[in-house]
Amino acid sequence: MRLVRIRQGEAARWGQVEGETVHLTRGMTGERTGETVPLEGVTLLAPAEPTKIVCVGRNYLDHIRELGNDTGDLPAEPGIFLKGPNALAEPGGTVEYPAWTQNFHYEGELALVIGQRARDLKPDTALAAVLGYTCGLDLTARDLQKTDLQWFRAKAADRFCPLGPWLETDLDPTDLRVVTRVNGETRQDGRTSHMIFDVVQILTYVTRFVTLEPGDVVLTGTPEGVGALNRGDTVEVEVEGIGTLVTPIV
Repeated sequence: MRLVRIRQGEAARWGQVEGETVHLTRGMTGERTGETVPLEGVTLLAPAEPTKIVCVGRNYLDHIRELGNDTGDLPAEPGIFLKGPNALAEPGGTVEYPAWTQNFHYEGELALVIGQRARDLKPDTALAAVLGYTCGLDLTARDLQKTDLQWFRAKAADRFCPLGPWLETDLDPTDLRVVTRVNGETRQDGRTSHMIFDVVQILTYVTRFVTLEPGDVVLTGTPEGVGALNRGDTVEVEVEGIGTLVTPIV
């Protein structure tokens, strides 16, 4: 099933997509209300309502190498950092090039949205906590990532996490192609099967320490090929089985 979050007047509404019709629902996981709207022409919002966005860094070996961080053994545990709900941006929405960075990077990723309260998940049941999967763009001020004590400015600034265009609920995340294009040119082309820590390992690790709430987002890491953006660029993140997230940089 495909789930969307849309703008209807001044309100945000959730819905289930069937063909070219959106069946509105009572919240993210609620029942249908009986109202419908055409999919064509609706304003899509980021398909999540998180209390937090949990991100995994350095989860693809080739990405570790391209950043020069392969001086030792592979990570023994997932490297975790956070973004706040302020970082969300809607599919198709513009992101302003920050005036305070000189090295603004794209990182395309598989993202997942939690559907139920999750604490201390076990491997055999971890995926049941996932409501659906979507495309994520982890925007990064690379210069500040290298200078700051924490990655707060570099990763968690306003609109640094475009997400969408919708949630796909019926998807196997183990071997999906993740492609990032800038102005139509392919820059990243990886597969989730190349992750150091897969989705199940990420979920079981994170929920040892942090309770994930319904609507929370988990970003799973980016393949090799990250690079700089310029004003006027358009970034596309496409994940196999989901669709394409488009983000213009202005």
